Amino acid sequence: MRTIFTGILSTLLLAGGLATAQAATELRIGWTTSDSEVDPYAVAARQFAASLEELAPGAFNVRFFPSRQLGDEREMLENIAIGAQDAGVITGTAIATMESSFQLNDLPFLYQDAAEAHALLDGPVGDQLLGSLADRGIVGLGFGEAGFRHSINNVRPIHSPEDFDGIRFRVQPSDLFVDAFEAIGSSPTPMAWGEVFTAVQQGAVDGLEIPLTVIAANNYDEVTTYLSLTGHAYNAIALLVSQRFMDGLSEDERDAIHQAAAQGLAKQRQINAENEAATLDELIERGMEMNEIDDPAAFQQKVLPVYDAYRETIGSSLIDDALSELGRD
Repeated sequence: MRTIFTGILSTLLLAGGLATAQAATELRIGWTTSDSEVDPYAVAARQFAASLEELAPGAFNVRFFPSRQLGDEREMLENIAIGAQDAGVITGTAIATMESSFQLNDLPFLYQDAAEAHALLDGPVGDQLLGSLADRGIVGLGFGEAGFRHSINNVRPIHSPEDFDGIRFRVQPSDLFVDAFEAIGSSPTPMAWGEVFTAVQQGAVDGLEIPLTVIAANNYDEVTTYLSLTGHAYNAIALLVSQRFMDGLSEDERDAIHQAAAQGLAKQRQINAENEAATLDELIERGMEMNEIDDPAAFQQKVLPVYDAYRETIGSSLIDDALSELGRD
């Protein structure tokens, strides 16, 4: 009898343990870049998960899928929309392929600094952008950042718009980026990321536009000389979750998701700023010649035709609201 009782007790304890383990809701979150401590996408995902555990201990089992394990950003967007993927940290430029209003953040020289970007994206304009995804089955939880994109090249430092003249810059494969660099006088070349380092090394292009952390992580200081802090485009990254996933949660769990996103993304921005400052010092120590631009307003004036060209695509009222909030209406 003792043996039978022990067996029954063991079975009950095992069943209880399994029930407890299964009580946690699995949340699968993916992104395309690495899972390093300084990667802004990884930091966003992990800070969100840490905040979620703090707010709802044991309620969620967050699983991480970095380095394109769940596909490229377009695939992840589509899978989040149909509920085949729970969540993702996605570049704003990629989201614009699904919802064109997200090209707002790609407009050249829109923001003077990160504080402006944060204020705009945490306010009504940001809410409108994230809300535009609702009809597609996606809940936009908020914006983190991958930092500003700057200019590196082997021809000359960029102080004024005229310094862009004739320099062959690799740009992201985006019509807006091509148009922006043409407007400012450069010779833009859209190119797949995997081809860029060799193209710069061999002189097929003179340089590229790129965030600071990516310069350092990919050793572009070895093949380029000048680092100009043009800050011409702000890399906003969005934390997205499937509406289908959210529908399966209790009201308290949904609240925890939203609160964790707000807390986690605020922390991510702070960490990214610290990482960028350290990276800039590192690149200067490696020998890059760094400079700031002389007059941001001169650059903004040069690219105004791009704003007009993309008004219909992005939304005229959205652009007007953004410029008004930024004090440039």
